[in-house]
Amino acid sequence: MKDSKKEIFSWALYDWANSAFATTVMAAFFPIFFSQYWSYGGDSVTSTFFLGLGNSIESLIVAIGAPVVGAIADRGSYRKKLLIMFAFLGAVMTSALFWVAMGLWPVAMVLYIVANIGFAGANTLYDSLLPAVASEKKVDFVSSLGYSLGYIGGGLLFLLNVLMYLFPSFFGLADEIAAVKVSFLMVGIWWIVFSLPLFIFVKEPEGENLSLSTAVKDGFGAVKKTLSSLKKLKNTALFLVAYWCYIDGVDTIIRMATDYGTALGFSSSSLIVALLITQFVAFPSALLYSFFGHKIGIKKALLVAIAGYAVIACFGFFMTNETQFYILAVCIGLFQGGIQALSRSFYSRLIPEAQSSQFYGFFNMLGKFAAIIGPLLIGVVSLITGQQRYGILSLIILFVAGGILLSKVDEKNVADDLKAFESLN
Repeated sequence: MKDSKKEIFSWALYDWANSAFATTVMAAFFPIFFSQYWSYGGDSVTSTFFLGLGNSIESLIVAIGAPVVGAIADRGSYRKKLLIMFAFLGAVMTSALFWVAMGLWPVAMVLYIVANIGFAGANTLYDSLLPAVASEKKVDFVSSLGYSLGYIGGGLLFLLNVLMYLFPSFFGLADEIAAVKVSFLMVGIWWIVFSLPLFIFVKEPEGENLSLSTAVKDGFGAVKKTLSSLKKLKNTALFLVAYWCYIDGVDTIIRMATDYGTALGFSSSSLIVALLITQFVAFPSALLYSFFGHKIGIKKALLVAIAGYAVIACFGFFMTNETQFYILAVCIGLFQGGIQALSRSFYSRLIPEAQSSQFYGFFNMLGKFAAIIGPLLIGVVSLITGQQRYGILSLIILFVAGGILLSKVDEKNVADDLKAFESLN
């Protein structure tokens, strides 16, 4: 039954669970550790290039597989089973970073890529459960609740990890290196433990109950059919392209911010403090942005957030000191949760609920295809110019393109689009 408080909270708690990976690993310790420990002896520009390349490889793999995984989940009622599989994959690979020694950057990168595949694959299935647990009336709030819990949950564990990093002896650890390695292990455990409510209490949406082999076969056919059907879902297709553009800039800033701060010579402690600021500003902002969206309209709220990120990219180009980095962290926190949560819930209105996993597969696919461009763009531009500033500035193009395309999405014609789609199925 939709709008069950237990199912809504259990679903939203998965954001609490997996956001520890996004904060402690993806945004904070992995980029810093990759450049200063696993790539020890190399220069920062080369390290940035390989970090961007690794993110792009992972994004390409996820982008290719996400729609097929989603289609298989829809055809055979495998959403939760596949979610559990991907979540365990991500958690185990993250924990394995604990054992990677100094200088072994290829091993660290492989584990990181596979952990990201688990993270992104599970998110595809997790997102697809949103229409099953929340009605259209509550979907924006529930989506924002998930991101809000994610920011506070990921922030709390990150705060503990930061304290371990700053005061290792207090926690019985030898040094900062040991603290970071133990943090990777803690993230894996945290991820699994707080995923259990979703695994247990959120019901698998009704499906065709096909065998796995049949679901796989039908899944590939369904992807091809959906690509053809998107010709009828014009507004859905237009939104996906817009999302492809603007979420690239958002994801790239999340992934590369600490590496950028490191290149500007900011201390590790200031980078960590900035990330904490972002987390705890984003916690209330994600919920407040949902209310803001209902006041002015969800699409308008997304356009405001996109404009905010364009300004952030400009500010990042001119940034010179750590105080400005903290201001930038506050600004990112104000918009980050809002743009992610409202994009997810806005999209739920543009797709048929029965094929939500498949369509969220396309949603995540385009997000990942975009993330191929962003990190690689920053890496290549930084390598060519010798300055990371120009890579950050180039992200403005993506925000402008995304905003223009999103403004052309006509919400009034969505019902007609969906009827046309259903007539083909």
